[in-house]
Amino acid sequence: MFGRKGLDVKTPDQIRRMRLAGLVVGETLELIRGLAGAGMTTGDLDRTAEDFIRSKGATPSFLGYHGFTGSLCVSVNEEVVHGIPGPRILREGDLVSIDCGAIVDGWHGDAAISLIVGGREAGSARDCALMDATLASMWAGITALAVGCRLYEVGAAVEDCIVDAARADGLTYGIVEDYVGHGIGTEMHQDPQVPNYRVRDRGPVVKSGVTVAIEPMVTLGSAETDVLEDDWTVVTQDGSRAAHWEHSVAVTDAGIWVLTALDGGQEQLEALAAAYAPLV
Repeated sequence: MFGRKGLDVKTPDQIRRMRLAGLVVGETLELIRGLAGAGMTTGDLDRTAEDFIRSKGATPSFLGYHGFTGSLCVSVNEEVVHGIPGPRILREGDLVSIDCGAIVDGWHGDAAISLIVGGREAGSARDCALMDATLASMWAGITALAVGCRLYEVGAAVEDCIVDAARADGLTYGIVEDYVGHGIGTEMHQDPQVPNYRVRDRGPVVKSGVTVAIEPMVTLGSAETDVLEDDWTVVTQDGSRAAHWEHSVAVTDAGIWVLTALDGGQEQLEALAAAYAPLV
């Protein structure tokens, strides 16, 4: 299902170059997080993101990718991923997932966040719980990465986290299986694919220098999805809301460096007793 290719590895210098792209992505998402408000359109956010990415000397990864027309993917409420920015007006309480990619000197960064328009106080308790559970599952997947482990332990950790959260929250969560994480480097999407759920195959052995994007997408109901007539926007079949979080991550013998987190992932990794290992 996911192929048997081995894992591409990067040199320390290549990982440092990927960090430059990752920082542009992280800074862009922080900018958009602060700007997203009721009355704005998804296209407004996209134009701001493109201008900011280019001001940093970077190029948007998504713009023109297989014909995609935005620099961001902006997915609202029942939209899971690949939402095309345009005239849709954001409303208070909307659950919005924003995916961003940037290229610096040929190297890619890729990350996504979810937010409630108007802040958490404007969102429903269910939407906030979904957003938090999805975020926690991403970090569970990231901290499952280590040199010598099997790559698909990431998906097992994501699934276990979501199952535990559903039980604790008293909600039904669906892990979307049609869209998964991936390798990243000189291309935005590289082998191998990284499932967000437990699979029978344990996957390849993780080596020092592996760089992957971990990106769980979780719904407040069924995990089944459809693609709209625009051939991009993925929506839940049952109309339930969805959340999406993503980081690009490098694994070395010393530990983990989250390339798209502004602090390199230090706060979360240390809180989860995982090794934070930036390359200096």
